[in-house]
Amino acid sequence: MVKFLASNENNLKRLREILKVLSKYEFGYLIEKIKLKHNIPFIGKSYQYDSLEELDESTPERLRLVLQELGPTFIKLGQTLSTRPDLVGRRIATEFTKLQDDNPPVSFDSIKQVIEHELKSPINEIFETFDVEPLGSASIGQVHRAMLKTGEEVAVKVRKPGVENVIKNDLAIMEFLAKRVDSYVPQLKIYNVPGIVDEFKRSIFKEIDYENEALNLKRFRNNFKDDATVHVPAVYSKYSSLKVITMELVVGTKISEVTEADGFDLKLIAERGAISYFKQVVENGFFHADPHPSNIYILKRNVVCYIDFGMMGIIDEQFKTELAELMIYLINNDVSGMISQLTYMGMIDENVDTRSLRYDLTDMMFKYYGTELNEVHGGMNELINIMRKYHIFMPRELVLLARGIGMVEETGQKLDPTFNAVQVGKPVIKKVVKKKFSPLTFADYLKKNVIEMEHILKNIPLSLTKTLYKLEEGEISIKIEHEGLEKITNKISVALILSALLIGSSMIMTTDNGVYLIKFPFLGFLGFGVSAVLAVILVISIIKDRGLSK
Repeated sequence: MVKFLASNENNLKRLREILKVLSKYEFGYLIEKIKLKHNIPFIGKSYQYDSLEELDESTPERLRLVLQELGPTFIKLGQTLSTRPDLVGRRIATEFTKLQDDNPPVSFDSIKQVIEHELKSPINEIFETFDVEPLGSASIGQVHRAMLKTGEEVAVKVRKPGVENVIKNDLAIMEFLAKRVDSYVPQLKIYNVPGIVDEFKRSIFKEIDYENEALNLKRFRNNFKDDATVHVPAVYSKYSSLKVITMELVVGTKISEVTEADGFDLKLIAERGAISYFKQVVENGFFHADPHPSNIYILKRNVVCYIDFGMMGIIDEQFKTELAELMIYLINNDVSGMISQLTYMGMIDENVDTRSLRYDLTDMMFKYYGTELNEVHGGMNELINIMRKYHIFMPRELVLLARGIGMVEETGQKLDPTFNAVQVGKPVIKKVVKKKFSPLTFADYLKKNVIEMEHILKNIPLSLTKTLYKLEEGEISIKIEHEGLEKITNKISVALILSALLIGSSMIMTTDNGVYLIKFPFLGFLGFGVSAVLAVILVISIIKDRGLSK
């Protein structure tokens, strides 16, 4: 049997279960290609496809069904891949957005044990009331409504017992299968399956770390502390830990369920949602990476409230500005500017066919935008597909951002059919670009880099001294390579000999010694004669070389 899993009977059993599900949904050929068919004898020829090339339009759906049936870890993998159309393509990414993470809740007794172990106190000493039935249950955790002893109503999110071990075991099997796919299936090598699993591994361990989510929530709340149009739930750190997070209970309506009949201003909500998202990206550099309608609530007075901060995107100052500049080119329908900006950002190198890329981007602009950019969602997806086609490197944050903007625009248009995300976000983007060229930004740059500049200035004399010392000791050698240098050197040599002959012959002509020819020294005549011949040869050689070079 497979040595990798032979030492763990549970993993071996789980592997068999995974292969059965793959076979059930007609991926038996893949099992045979990765050389596991003969090791897993229960798999017969129950599949209808004989090669990967025959996979049809149903492939994305069948992949989704495989992940759905395999449970929590694989569902999370699919949800992560739904944010990465650059890796798996738009069709598969879109299909994976349908993956549901609703799971039956675990017993209240199990949840109670986790809370009391993590918070080191009996549950009735922490909470005045605690609802036995959860508000919701996902694969990793479930949420219960409660009230603190101090009177605040809270939502308590608790990681389900044993989840971490299940994830670790499933990840071990994923890594094993990914390596075999990469080794035995050349057609799938372009997807870098081991790299996908590795990225997912980092992502899911962040998501099950509720301390990390609490920090994300606090940072996000601080970014919008002065914005009355956005509300972010408070975190109660005293009652939070690695497996428990206690936060303010949000009482509102899902953004997908708000109606004018209930007193909501749909146009205003769409505008506020878009402005808040563009602020997250280009002002704060810290954005919600999964802003689907279930994670956005609307409170009284049309206030936008984000929840679930397990998946966040982070952008540094430089990338924020570069991204804002790219968006300006996109808004202005400037293809040349986009290509220049992508090159400046290090995404396009000399291996990219920029001429063909320019044609594709121009077609994209004409197809989606015409004279006005008013459908970011379609355009962003198409832009990612084009970049994927040309194997252009895309940072994870850029892909998450494209997906996020697409979700915001789609939600906004459902609220208000006339909604234009770009027109709403344009002032925010331009503000960031304008800030880049302000004197205060330059002064701030000097302030941040003053120590480094001081180090450089201090080291200049020492570096110069070391260089001059090495030069003096002959420790520095300079190697120059030049095509045709030998020919040039020969011509210079002839020119120097010619010069020497002319000078020498001229000096001999002024003397009174030696043999004379027509009242002038014979050696002088001879020198001038040889000089004339060399001069003619040199001129002919130069003219010949120029003719060849044209």
